[in-house]
Amino acid sequence: MPTKAGNGRHGAKRAIELHAHGGYERLLRAAQALDAIRVAVAHPCNAEALQAAIDARDEDLIVPVLVGPAARIAVVAREIGVVLDGIEVVDTEHSHAAAAAAVRLAREGKVDAIMKGSLHTDELLRAVLDRECGLRTERRVSHAFLMDVPKYPRPLLITDAAVNIAPKLADKADILQNAIDLMNRLGYEAPRVAILSAVETVNPAIGSTIEAAALCKMVDRGQITGGIVDGPLAFDNAVNVEAARIKGIVSPVAGRADVLVVPDLESGNMLYKQLVYLAGADAAGVVLGARVPVILTSRSDSLRIRLASCALAVVLASPPRARAS
Repeated sequence: MPTKAGNGRHGAKRAIELHAHGGYERLLRAAQALDAIRVAVAHPCNAEALQAAIDARDEDLIVPVLVGPAARIAVVAREIGVVLDGIEVVDTEHSHAAAAAAVRLAREGKVDAIMKGSLHTDELLRAVLDRECGLRTERRVSHAFLMDVPKYPRPLLITDAAVNIAPKLADKADILQNAIDLMNRLGYEAPRVAILSAVETVNPAIGSTIEAAALCKMVDRGQITGGIVDGPLAFDNAVNVEAARIKGIVSPVAGRADVLVVPDLESGNMLYKQLVYLAGADAAGVVLGARVPVILTSRSDSLRIRLASCALAVVLASPPRARAS
């Protein structure tokens, strides 16, 4: 695969290490040990979307398949000085058709993942979740942000802040299992998962505390596997050892969480944006639970975040026998 001079997999690592914290380094190492995956980029019809696909290609993470109006894609490529020679383009009429075509390529096994271009997130997810032609599995689809928070000693996964608005208990069980499975793929044999609420005790007046307790019992009974789970936990005692000590919380998770499962989309969305805008965190996002990973990027994402989001998909899409330990 052609790459820009001086880039390639070592270039990807350098891009991640430009961040002072470097919390994505482990993720990039895992992805760099694997083969690049074929990714359908749905409607890459603005500079940011097309550049994201090209950057990920140049870092040897993905082989992009550009799905959208070919003439518009060609215009954008000229505007940003990108040569599309050797890149497959699937011509479609508009963004709705691009979303459907990207999903169809995944259903047919022609691509390993889907990447959001310049269409709206809900437009892409509508095609992914279509009951007849989409990419549903027996598991509920959910979203996860792998956060690189400068003052936190490890990457922090937040779920679900983008897809499930008001998940019920059964939904949260799938959201939790999706998150644990992702962390297992990233090399965490038993990730520590905090089920968040406003308080750390079960309170019948706060429904999320009851659901947190039920999820923990589901873990005890083997209905959810692969992680160490505790809750309800408030945010402070989930991520700060001293806060947990002061409150007398004895827990293998408190103060050392790798994963935060939020009560609903509103709280999760506010939490991750507060970390981004007030704490200088990065947020690499991916949709879990579908037949293939779905990479969600934003126009405002840095190269570091785009590469990390693609790296998540690479690790998820690779066969277990090929994954790095």
